Formats: sequence, structure tokens, C-alpha cells
Amino acid sequence: MAAAPAARRASAPAARPLPETVTGREREVLTLAGRGPSDQEIAGGLFIGPAAAKAHVARLLTRLAARDRGHLVILVHEFGLVAPGG
Repeated sequence: MAAAPAARRASAPAARPLPETVTGREREVLTLAGRGPSDQEIAGGLFIGPAAAKAHVARLLTRLAARDRGHLVILVHEFGLVAPGG
């Protein structure tokens, strides 16, 4: 039975590439946002102000054509920035 999970992992699609227009800081914000924290929590994790975190999230929503923060979470997993359950 141990072969089944390994087979599923092997057949999982490769992560989508992150668009080149996403900056390094936006990538950091996106990775954290994929775990579901508030703008305040993102700001604390990156040592930036809450307004800066909110601005980064807003730019990511536009840049990645995401409908909302929930869609960003899905994209984070598709880009392979956060492992499922991680």
C-alpha cells in the first residue's frame, strides 16, 4: 500500500512558474499570504508596516488576476510556494 501515495506524488503536476513581474518582496508576501494570515501578521513576519503589507497584497491580487485572498492561497499552492498542509 505504500506505493499508492508515492505514485500520487510522482504524477502530481509540476508547479506553475511565478510570473517574472512579481518582485522578491511580493514573493515573500505571497508565500506568507498563502498560509492565511492577516495583513498585520504578514507585516510582523516581514518587519514592514501593515499598510505596506496591504499594498503588496493588493498589487498581488491585481498582478496575478486573483479574485480575492482565497484565490491567492490557491495560486500559492499552484506556484509551489507552500506545500499542502504546510
